Amino acid sequence: MITIVGTGHVFNLSQALLKVFDEKQPDILCVELDKQRYNALMVKQTDPQKYKEHSKNLPFLYRILARFQEKIAEQYGVTPGEEMLTTIKYAQSHQIPLAFIDMNAQSLFARLLKSMSLSEKIRLAVSSLGSFFISKKHVEKEINEFDEKSDKYIKYISEKFPTIKRVLIDERNQYMVEQLRVANEQYEHVIAVVGDGHIPGISNLLSKKSIDFETIRLNELRKQEDTIVSDISSASFSIKLKSN
Repeated sequence: MITIVGTGHVFNLSQALLKVFDEKQPDILCVELDKQRYNALMVKQTDPQKYKEHSKNLPFLYRILARFQEKIAEQYGVTPGEEMLTTIKYAQSHQIPLAFIDMNAQSLFARLLKSMSLSEKIRLAVSSLGSFFISKKHVEKEINEFDEKSDKYIKYISEKFPTIKRVLIDERNQYMVEQLRVANEQYEHVIAVVGDGHIPGISNLLSKKSIDFETIRLNELRKQEDTIVSDISSASFSIKLKSN
């Protein structure tokens, strides 16, 4: 059985994820990372300056997308990738195998830029500049609509950025599903933590392979996080009153 947990790289979902892991008791945790990105994430925690120097060698498009994530994450008071760190630390503390199921980002983005047409690159550049002015309110609106209108969003990407759709979404979905298929054959209960935007495609591919799975979407996870944080705050406030 596979449980696919849809996350957003710019949100704090730590408490909700920990609750899911404790309830599901996975035999293996899979993350939407490759080994190189995992290493970079670890270096970022221990040596930010070294990470900054390393980032200069990453593909330009990758750096643009990373900066956009950082900008949005700042509005939520977190740093990008916290949900991956939570998953990694849980696997380590509970001695659960950890699998990196994504394609190598550096080669992926290099191939993407090489494959993109000039017109697509121009549209991407314009969109990238505009994305730096997106507000938190706009992000919330898009996320709330994505579950119901995912087909609409995927169709838009297909029309405006066909190469991005093929390389960054379709090919990665296929790759991750193959990794999940292998994990599912070796372990009874698999949990995969991936960006919520990948869930429709991954779900479709798993269904075609007749592999049992369930999904926990980003909106559901965020509601759980809000509830848990609220309960913790209420409990802390009650303890403080009693101590006084």
